[in-house]
Amino acid sequence: MKPIDRFVTSLLENPGMSSLSRQDFFQLTGRSLAVGALGSAFASCEKKPEANNAASSIASTPSGPAPKLPATSPPADVPTDVSKPIELEQIKAKTEQQEGPTPTPLSEDQRVGYALVGLGHLTLNQILPAFGASKKSKVVALVSGSPEKMQKVAAQYGVKKESCYSYTDYDKLRDNKEVQAIYIVLPNGMHAEYTVRGAQAGKHILCEKPMANSAEECQAMIDACKKADRKLMIAYRIQYEPHNRMVREMVQKGQFGKVKSIVATNGQNSDNPDHWRFKKALAGGGSLPDVGLYCLNTIRYVLGEEPTEVMGYVHSTPNDPRFKEVEEQVNWLMKFPSGVQTSCSTSYGHHDDKNYKVLADTGWIKMDPAFPYTGLQLETSQAQGTENQIIQHKISDKDQFAAELDHFSECVMENKTPFTPGEEGLQDQKIMEAIYQSAREGKPVKLALVDKKDAFRGPQPKQA
Repeated sequence: MKPIDRFVTSLLENPGMSSLSRQDFFQLTGRSLAVGALGSAFASCEKKPEANNAASSIASTPSGPAPKLPATSPPADVPTDVSKPIELEQIKAKTEQQEGPTPTPLSEDQRVGYALVGLGHLTLNQILPAFGASKKSKVVALVSGSPEKMQKVAAQYGVKKESCYSYTDYDKLRDNKEVQAIYIVLPNGMHAEYTVRGAQAGKHILCEKPMANSAEECQAMIDACKKADRKLMIAYRIQYEPHNRMVREMVQKGQFGKVKSIVATNGQNSDNPDHWRFKKALAGGGSLPDVGLYCLNTIRYVLGEEPTEVMGYVHSTPNDPRFKEVEEQVNWLMKFPSGVQTSCSTSYGHHDDKNYKVLADTGWIKMDPAFPYTGLQLETSQAQGTENQIIQHKISDKDQFAAELDHFSECVMENKTPFTPGEEGLQDQKIMEAIYQSAREGKPVKLALVDKKDAFRGPQPKQA
């Protein structure tokens, strides 16, 4: 029996009830009555003369005023601008950690529609769920070489059957008006082809990192998008993440004095030699372009400047079947115009270790871990009198993929240059090629001097 039925039955079976307390009422109704259901209950009671006395204590007569429910909280401040959050009353004391602003998602018809190309680990485990946390983005099409997998994913995420494509009919995305942008999540060696074809189909392109297998491919992607007047963004999620953004702000403001050096590592013990990441044609390289790139790109992001010289060292364990085509480990040094020197390492052969430390003359900044999808930790140290004060900065996790998706959607809607455009990916590729060259030749490699801050980035994203 539903709660409202139990309530009405109780009234009918107890005609002598002269009153009903608020607590009794909620116990009878299961604490979940809607106002409409409540009105129906009262109407039912009024039809029974024997229940009138009981109902009269909580229901007004037909000619009287409408029932009033007690106010539960002060009225909310509801701005007319949909981009501004609804402001609710304060609950916690001002000395406690406060809640963030209420979400401000756009309605479905206002969001940018994406076609996801590739349904591998990253898409299924991270990117598709991120659309649930996004405010300006929605998935409307899928492209995959596995019809069975695609059919199941389409059913899970509400993608129309007619919006599911194979790689051979990828170009038909041109005719899908719901698709405004394409997110390419394919093996690195396929990025260039599908970016060029996607731009020719009239769609904006968000491409996973590394951008491609060579600087020539990167340039071809940039040229194709410019020719088609489409936007191109490389998915450097770390540059849209609040912990690393705070590090960048600390460094740019000189909060810990002049930066002297940065030490960074991103390594993991990867297995399965049959996976595409161990095939040179598909991956372009081993640990360097896959996970080592986070060290390289994050240092460039934090400093806002470009290296002028690199020195690289490459090693692979002999006879390890994983490293027949790609390298296991890379260590490299970089020099920057400001005098900063950095030491970086990456590997496919050791236990997970993903961190970096900025060493400045009056303190240090440490991110450990720095590069995973969740659980990032930021710590700083600076002298306070006779002691070093170490602070652990508590910042809530933010879905990194939702953040980068919504930034790109905003760029599409407002016709802005992305913060990490194709030129940012091209610069990383040039530096990685110089690192490999240095390792082959056994000597440092000079890079072209770039004397402009954030030379390859677009406008800074809005602060969340």
